[in-house]
Amino acid sequence: MSEIQVSDTQEQERLKRWRLVLGAASACDSNGVGIPENVEGLDVQLEGNELQMDKVLQALYDSERSSGLGKSCPNVNRWLGDIRTYFSSSNVRLLQKDALERLKLYKMLLEPETLEHVEPDVHLVGTLISLKSVIPQKTKETARKVVRKVVDEIERRLRNPLTEAVRGAISKVTRTQRPRANEIDWDRTIRKNLRNYLPEQKAIIPERLVGYGRKQSSLRDIILCVDQSGSMATSVVYSSVFSAVLASIRAVSTKLVVFDTEVVDLTELLQDPVDVLFGAQLGGGTDINRAVAYCQQLVDRPDQTIMVLITDLYEGGDPNELLGRVARLVASGVTVICLLALSDDGAPSYHEHLADCFAGLGVPAFACTPDLFPDLMANAIQKQDIGSWAARNDIVVRGQEETFDRYDIDSS
Repeated sequence: MSEIQVSDTQEQERLKRWRLVLGAASACDSNGVGIPENVEGLDVQLEGNELQMDKVLQALYDSERSSGLGKSCPNVNRWLGDIRTYFSSSNVRLLQKDALERLKLYKMLLEPETLEHVEPDVHLVGTLISLKSVIPQKTKETARKVVRKVVDEIERRLRNPLTEAVRGAISKVTRTQRPRANEIDWDRTIRKNLRNYLPEQKAIIPERLVGYGRKQSSLRDIILCVDQSGSMATSVVYSSVFSAVLASIRAVSTKLVVFDTEVVDLTELLQDPVDVLFGAQLGGGTDINRAVAYCQQLVDRPDQTIMVLITDLYEGGDPNELLGRVARLVASGVTVICLLALSDDGAPSYHEHLADCFAGLGVPAFACTPDLFPDLMANAIQKQDIGSWAARNDIVVRGQEETFDRYDIDSS
């Protein structure tokens, strides 16, 4: 008997979950799309927290609503408080994102009272940066605190992996088998020669010396060229944090360039990624060719330069000139990588044909998640094959074949 009661309880809970997912209309529509075959009706009673959760979801997703969240700031703040009460942080961020897009609540973010109730996340930062020119003075400090909280969290999570990956790669690049006396890595040298230990003399004969190599002020030049059009908001946030971390590593020199139809060099702001973000201007058109032309001028040591172009490749400028410029960079020895997105958002929308053209020039084009970016940079520093690296990490790279049927390339 107890087993039947447990089964009934589980079935009731399952029906309640479907009721919350499908909304109030599902209670009288047994033929709704997506309803399981063995569910003939969802006329289940909700109460307590479940009823409150349903009201929160109905305010956002019920297309027949008469008022929704309403236009007053108190209603929005109450709703923001409710979703934080009844849902997990990850779900809260999703609901906030949907509310901004479906109900056009951007104006509400201009009120400090609203921002104080919002769950900070990378998408919210992108929205705030895009609104920074219209944020009133009374809200700017609150907005900056929200951005700071998210940036600090991203940096806390990703600083050590990036720093360790880059320093480890630099160590391998500079290691030499014929070091000078002040360049010997004694720890690695001892481990390499343990088999030559002479017990009677209590000494190791170092047949092979391992060294750090000659120290230089910077062993690689890294240029991050970031599309700041509205669709790239999350990528801009992560790029700003990564650029600031890279700038703190003396073994590499780092420059950050952002662009839409204009090009802005934000390298001088790299001591603080929040300053970088407020120096960006999300939105507007896209002139990738103009940005790459500017970055060409920054290349002093082509063989030691890594250029990471972060863009969805929807070019508003001259695609032929862009491809020719990229071809010349590659021919000169620059390692060029095109990231179609630097975010956790999954497969991005991008210009597929132009991505194929990049691949034909030897420039891999793919989306990268933030957690893989440190390893990507380590492989680029060591001049490893990026296509092979992507394959090992199950990353889809645009085809390597030459598909230039639409654009003619002038590489002269």
